[in-house]
Amino acid sequence: MRQKPVVKITTSKKLFRQARRVMPGGVNSPVRAFGAVGGHPRFIKRAQGATVTDVDGNTYLDYVASWGPMILGHAHPAVVRAIQQAASRGTSYGAPTEQEVTLANMIGEALPSMEQVRLVSSGTEAVMSAIRVARGFTKRDAILKFEGCYHGHADHLLVKAGSGAATLGLPDSPGVPAATARHTLTAPYNDSETVRRLVRKHWRTIACIIVEPIAGNMGVVCPRPGFLQQLRRLASEHGILLIFDEVISGFRVAYGGAQTVYDLQPDLTCLGKIIGGGLPVGAYGGSKDMMGLVAPAGPVYQAGTLSGNPLAVTAGIETLKKLKVSGVYERLERRGSQLAQGLANAARQAGIPWSHTRMGSLLGGFFTAGPVVDYHSAKRSDTARYARFFHGMLERGSCFAPSQFEAAFVSTAHTAADIERTLKAAREVYKRL
Repeated sequence: MRQKPVVKITTSKKLFRQARRVMPGGVNSPVRAFGAVGGHPRFIKRAQGATVTDVDGNTYLDYVASWGPMILGHAHPAVVRAIQQAASRGTSYGAPTEQEVTLANMIGEALPSMEQVRLVSSGTEAVMSAIRVARGFTKRDAILKFEGCYHGHADHLLVKAGSGAATLGLPDSPGVPAATARHTLTAPYNDSETVRRLVRKHWRTIACIIVEPIAGNMGVVCPRPGFLQQLRRLASEHGILLIFDEVISGFRVAYGGAQTVYDLQPDLTCLGKIIGGGLPVGAYGGSKDMMGLVAPAGPVYQAGTLSGNPLAVTAGIETLKKLKVSGVYERLERRGSQLAQGLANAARQAGIPWSHTRMGSLLGGFFTAGPVVDYHSAKRSDTARYARFFHGMLERGSCFAPSQFEAAFVSTAHTAADIERTLKAAREVYKRL
């Protein structure tokens, strides 16, 4: 299939003007607004496989993947069929279903650290709830997080956050009470020594250390050798719970997530994205002792009308079934490597400073010469050059995230030919940067 150039965006412009009158900034999530790259967002009409098509009829090879969950590509026939069948039986019951048990069992089998699972409706809700469990279990109030790691928009987590907050230059958010933020300690990602000093000074008040084991919200930043192991040791030595936020990395970098890749067991894990197969879902879980604190089994309250929604759970079950098939992650590895290496080679040939990071089908690239190991080094990137890259690629039919500080995702629907078309476009774009 030959990728056609983008020819017009008039309907998207019109819709964006209308949207700005009825929605803050014209969008329902900040990074969609193209604020970091300029211009107008494309309003999507449909998606299929490795592509999305906007309301003006332009089709793009998609490396946003709805910010991660579309690991099988868009509108996978088996997932769509399962959702349709589930919808025909009703869209929400407010009562338990067999499918909830099935998905919880599948999650527990893939991630043994999650002996019990509570399904929720978003990654933000999963993280917020896991931290509440950690505080209830330890009877401590403080949390330790890392600069540039985004864990959702709960008050106590919008401190030196990544993702949309990084894009907007808002390390803190108005509306977050100082009394709430004072319970949040921060350290640079990959800085074991700073973590050690903070833990030794504040361990009596720290309930948990929360970390993206593979950071995906300041761009993709992988942990240095020994960093996660040090967090595990410090947490265990001081009665602190270690929480892995695997909303992005869970079932993306491996069937068992980053904790399988690094052979580490956190105390609590947060999931989202892929376990909903493209529908809104989240989950958190840990040992039976810890999860036994959650209502109605225990006193730590958390509830949700749409938790375990039958459509989302069904989509998740079908997605995980497909991911268990032999060879899937090997294919994702090949495609991820092809894209990452191709972009790096094109940048090098054009003499453009570029640092790329990757774990399987989760990848990132920074317009900076030095290695990116934390939020500070990520922020050295040339964001103006990224904006030109983004629009150049979009005009040539490849869609990346509208921010330097977000991840790119490859799906099983991407072919080698798809990625080569993207690399051909990248070589053209790099010459003009």
